Amino acid sequence: MKHAPALLLTILCAVPGLASANEELTVLLDWFVNPDHAPLIVAQEKGFFADQGLSVELVAPADPSAPPKLVAAGQAFIAVSYQPQLHIQVAKGLPLTRFATLVATPLNALVVLAGSPIRSIADLDGRKVGFSVGGFEDALLSAMLSQAGLGLDSITLINVNFSLSPSLISGQVDAVIGAFRNFELNQMDIAGKPGRAFYVEEHGVPAYDELILVARRDSVDDPKLAAFLQALEAGVQFLVNHPEESWALFIKDRPELDDELNRRAWRDTLPRFALRPAALDKGRYDRFSRFLAEQGLIDEALPADAYAVALD
Repeated sequence: MKHAPALLLTILCAVPGLASANEELTVLLDWFVNPDHAPLIVAQEKGFFADQGLSVELVAPADPSAPPKLVAAGQAFIAVSYQPQLHIQVAKGLPLTRFATLVATPLNALVVLAGSPIRSIADLDGRKVGFSVGGFEDALLSAMLSQAGLGLDSITLINVNFSLSPSLISGQVDAVIGAFRNFELNQMDIAGKPGRAFYVEEHGVPAYDELILVARRDSVDDPKLAAFLQALEAGVQFLVNHPEESWALFIKDRPELDDELNRRAWRDTLPRFALRPAALDKGRYDRFSRFLAEQGLIDEALPADAYAVALD
């Protein structure tokens, strides 16, 4: 049996994934780790990425606007981003494409205090509205106001620098646009100042994918993307089938996230995850592209293929 070691090496080399270490892959998140990223965390903690021959590192950015740019520059492989931002980035020439969806519904909302006299969009006339991200959020607001025969000149816009709930609770503004319905509404309720939401997709804004995964267009044939998708789908399936066990995995190495806000956000985000992350609704991308062109945020409404691919 003196040739056994050589024979064993030959066998190992013939079995995919056994002869070499898993391929390293960096995913840049859009923000600090939170329940929006649950399918990624579950896929990592359950070993689904490793099963596909991948060693995935999830990295929270210092600058939330940087991840797509870093992917476009070839400095990272995948980034978590947003469908509306993708349309704008492609219009600016970034070689990006969506290849998977994380959160398949809008999370963005216009929020007021529950006791506010603002009972309809028309009641915003003459009010102060806080925002955090110029351009896109005021475009959403403009579309919502137009449904009530108003324009942006009917309100006063105030940049509250991501301090959405505090600015509303303190009375600095009468409403905020850009509040995530799974976070800010829970945050306000916990503070004893419950809010009421006007959902963008119910007030003149086409439905869109809130959180997506993007890669460089020239990497769509890379087998790592297909392997990543397989693991991601396994992660979301486990998540919806075993939400309590998945929550335990989520907080296992992140005890600082085990609080009331994140537990509520977990509950509210669960039904919004894409069950088939690779599936692509081209009509949704076409409609939103036309919407952004009408709002003046992009010069031309390109077809869905310019923004997204379906790898399944």
